[in-house]
Amino acid sequence: MHTKIKNTVWKGLAILLSILVIVLSGLGIVLFNASRWVMDTWGLITFDEIIFHLKVPMEGTNTDMIFDFINQCLPAAILVMLLELAIFIAFRKRRKKYAVVCTAGIVGAVVLSVSAANYLWVNLDIGTYLETQGKDSTFIQDHYVDVKNTELIFPEQKRNLIYIFLESTEATFMGKEDGGAFDQNVIPKLTEVARNNISFSNSDLLAGGAYPAFGSTWTMGGMFAQTSGLPLKIPIDGNAMSNQDLFMPAVTSIGDILAEQGYRQSLLIGSDAEFGGRKNYFEQHGNYEMLDYGWANANGKIPPDYRVWWGYEDQKLFDIAKEKLTEISMTGQPFNFTMLTVDTHFEDGYYCEKCQPVTENQYANVYLCASHQLQEFLTWIQQQSFYPNTTIVLSGDHLTMDSDFCLNIDPSYERTVYNAFINPAVMPVQTKNRQFTTMDMFPSTLASMGVTIQGERLGLGTNLFSAEPTLAEQYEIETIDEELVKESKFFDNFVSDIKVEGEE
Repeated sequence: MHTKIKNTVWKGLAILLSILVIVLSGLGIVLFNASRWVMDTWGLITFDEIIFHLKVPMEGTNTDMIFDFINQCLPAAILVMLLELAIFIAFRKRRKKYAVVCTAGIVGAVVLSVSAANYLWVNLDIGTYLETQGKDSTFIQDHYVDVKNTELIFPEQKRNLIYIFLESTEATFMGKEDGGAFDQNVIPKLTEVARNNISFSNSDLLAGGAYPAFGSTWTMGGMFAQTSGLPLKIPIDGNAMSNQDLFMPAVTSIGDILAEQGYRQSLLIGSDAEFGGRKNYFEQHGNYEMLDYGWANANGKIPPDYRVWWGYEDQKLFDIAKEKLTEISMTGQPFNFTMLTVDTHFEDGYYCEKCQPVTENQYANVYLCASHQLQEFLTWIQQQSFYPNTTIVLSGDHLTMDSDFCLNIDPSYERTVYNAFINPAVMPVQTKNRQFTTMDMFPSTLASMGVTIQGERLGLGTNLFSAEPTLAEQYEIETIDEELVKESKFFDNFVSDIKVEGEE
């Protein structure tokens, strides 16, 4: 009887141990493959971006990316788990061999998990990030210029603004003859736009735009920096933002400023506005009308249940933009029409029916196509009656995160974000050899609309149309990043005002 009980206990423990080893092995393989997938797919991803996206809505994520993650991470894990199950069944009555298999499985799972953690730790420089979180910096406090305490004088006839965020678009993609890093210019039409209008450069050549400082290296970070003059910093121990009532209410953005001046404001994007907290930010800072994928679907702008890429492609985005701009311009109310393109998102972009196989690289072909589509849209705007009193701002949101598009670029080349100002109300003092970040777009956009800014600075940004030196011209870019990554009790005041549903 005693032997029977021991055998029963052994069988029970063996089953539990088998399940534990199989689960740990599968998890170890998933973690190992996931760590490689993250870095191979996202390329320039930073730890602060990961922290941010863990705290904001993920609705609207590109389903192709999800399926790619599943294909890369799950098949090998499932195969190993099935193999281990078969081995455990075969050795269930041979305790010594069973013990060896269990031990090997656990050791293998631990090794793979530790390897994955170490890989991410090194590549994301998590150690440095965590180390800086214990160091308080007064950099933001010392240089922040509060809009509430700054006089802004608008022209008697307020100018319209069309602000186009160009997904992952760099000045880097121009040809080498213009200061770019590519033998073949993959944004030729955008290069023409920059040449024929106002484009700020960090060199004496055409290419060489804005540096994306810490907190502005992904889409929502870039949009936030360019509209508020601040980096998007979310403390690790800060409130979760996925169900927030308020998105940094203490921040004053360009949307807040223009709303006070009676502007009608819209955000047009071909994806779900919930993703990355965009809906919360733009609705709460300027009461923007949300013209996103869900709106387009509900209002018959795209076929029922139509979904490609992140929602719908730029070809449809520009058609909708023409329709909405025509409608908005007829009201007589000054407007701020902000939009974000999507076809040039990594990995390799969205190859639409307008794209042509000009090169052997799909991503290059997508950029060529996007460049042409944008020029066509700009030409249409310039033919409209509202154009003479409208300023158009073009800006990349951040550097591309595509894993291999920039592999052959000289490591010493400084990649920068594209910018162009079309039909501004003022002319700049100097466009070449300006060191600047995307945060400088905030006051520069207002200045391009004819707004006079007391002191020429807002947030951490400087009006590039003026002769006032930017922070990047006063400090090394590396110094700015080193300070922005540190904790800032002053900046935490913006975040601490966030109220989460259910909290008192």
